[in-house]
Amino acid sequence: MSLAECDRYLEEREQEHLEAIQEFLRIPSVSALPEHQGDVRRAAEWLADYLRRIGVPQVELLPTERNPVVFGAWHVDDAQPTAMIYGHYDVQPPDPLDLWTSPPFEPQVREDKLYARGASDDKGNVMVALQGVEALVRTQGRPPINLKFFFEGEEEIGSPSLPAFMPNHREKLACDFIISADGGQPSLDQPGVTLTAKGIAACQVNVRTADTDLHSGMFGAAVPNAAQVTAHLAASFHTPDGRVAVEGFYDRVRELSEEERAELAAAQASAGPYWEKVGAPALWGEPGYSPGERVAARPTLDINGIWSGFQGEGVKTVTPAEGHFKITCRLVADQDPEEILTLIERHVEKHCPPWATATVERFPGSARPFGIRRDHPALKTAMEVLEQIFGKPPVIARQGGTIPVAEIFQRELGADMVFFAFGTPDGNVHAPNESMRLESMRRGRRAYCAYLTALAK
Repeated sequence: MSLAECDRYLEEREQEHLEAIQEFLRIPSVSALPEHQGDVRRAAEWLADYLRRIGVPQVELLPTERNPVVFGAWHVDDAQPTAMIYGHYDVQPPDPLDLWTSPPFEPQVREDKLYARGASDDKGNVMVALQGVEALVRTQGRPPINLKFFFEGEEEIGSPSLPAFMPNHREKLACDFIISADGGQPSLDQPGVTLTAKGIAACQVNVRTADTDLHSGMFGAAVPNAAQVTAHLAASFHTPDGRVAVEGFYDRVRELSEEERAELAAAQASAGPYWEKVGAPALWGEPGYSPGERVAARPTLDINGIWSGFQGEGVKTVTPAEGHFKITCRLVADQDPEEILTLIERHVEKHCPPWATATVERFPGSARPFGIRRDHPALKTAMEVLEQIFGKPPVIARQGGTIPVAEIFQRELGADMVFFAFGTPDGNVHAPNESMRLESMRRGRRAYCAYLTALAK
């Protein structure tokens, strides 16, 4: 079919669609914060209502150990494939609030960008997919292929409920492949397809040197200082030049081929040196690899936070008794999250000095790395559609972030995930002033119309 009918429908309802996205963004569905538990549920119910509004005949909230899965199904023809559109309705915490130009849950449009927490990750992208489906339904009477919908409320905390949830719902969720509305494009004008997404492992290291904080004048010259021990222990996780110093960390990592390095270079060239815009005086990281290679295809270990002792204004003369730091690792093919956490425990045991004790607290939500084969029919169709929409062929990209459910779907349903989302690297995902370009939303809606139609051929 021609996209002209969908184009007209989308143009006529652009303002209506934008207002719907803004309504969704006003719900502060922060899954990491218990005080927003009710808001997370409210976002799930809002999304379920939207599915019904666009005509999805079967919609329900499926309970998990934490937040419900918004599920929908629309069967149109036994001869057509079944795709499941995936996304998430939870968002990251908005802190630090003072760095936002406008309040994070009061959406604003400025200079063709929609600003709000979740604008790009992932409420905006979810709505782009659904409004594309809506255009097809309103102009053609039904979707061109069988569709299922799976929107979770725990992606931003690592999807901890899904490993137990999935085995109990295999029949209901059965599909030929998954289309992910979570992700993005290399730039506003350059399309890309994603072959891999990294896995993740997370933990907290807790250090103790005494039963309580002590008077620094009376004890500081004799009792070890937990802040100093914590800082030294955190620093031991990397060599000075940026390589992860945990013994065995790289043992399972596959070396990049020349073809892969060329693909990564092309993908990075299309996106531009976006890390130069963050205000860092210089780049840093594993030697022997470009920044793009390190972000997309090499494993990483980050210290996400560190604290100890007195944090208030002014001076308090104490020798701290405890310290803490948080770690996340982004993992590549063949690395196992639980094995990596075991290596971290061994590293802490080896490098903790005898005048302190240190323990590793493992966090839930570990995820294995994901990859899709290059010749997957749904991936090849996505490449054709993106070239049609953007007017240039897509680059082959790899994602530095983690979508835990991708590997879970692959393992439990035997279904691969095709990333088909339209955020751009300048969207400040997980940061203050998160945004999504209105042009990306327009192009994304149109792309979903074209992609679902092409999949029916």
